[in-house]
Amino acid sequence: MPKIVDHNQYRQELLSQCVALFAERGFGAVTMREIAASLGVSTGTLYHYFPNKERIFVQLVETYCEKDVAEFFAQAPLIEPLKSKLRRITTFFLQRYLTYQQQFLIWIDFYQHSQRSHSQDWTVLQQSWQRTQRQLVDYLQIAPEQVDSLLIFLDGLLLQCLYGRSEADIAQQAEIFMQMFEKACRSD
Repeated sequence: MPKIVDHNQYRQELLSQCVALFAERGFGAVTMREIAASLGVSTGTLYHYFPNKERIFVQLVETYCEKDVAEFFAQAPLIEPLKSKLRRITTFFLQRYLTYQQQFLIWIDFYQHSQRSHSQDWTVLQQSWQRTQRQLVDYLQIAPEQVDSLLIFLDGLLLQCLYGRSEADIAQQAEIFMQMFEKACRSD
């Protein structure tokens, strides 16, 4: 009897294993052949599921963003004060800080590679930002420009790894910003 394969599930399994390789080696440095070898599949199998490594990355971004948003909103009540909502966002972000930091560095590498190869695949990053922004505007009930400030701050926290900041420093900076941000949003 032939083996029945759930292609979507198998694609997701392959994707989840690619994150570590991209993080370790960098997006631009790894080839499809190396990806296939690290996954323990043939190059032909990999190409069956993904036409190129850019598609792997695009699907990774889409998958992880959708997963994060779903996990956040599964635990976030819609009816609570702005301060509580901001606290939930900060807590969620800090709990996943190291993972987000790793993803962020991979995204930068991908963006640089896309610019050199004149690929338009980097627009997935813009689309991810826009989806997240819209969902947070709806959740927080504040202006898109204010949500942009929040997201820019969180991205800035991710860059602090380059300066050797500790997680305790990051948590302290997040707390200070959230207090200022809440006051600014209330005054509008």
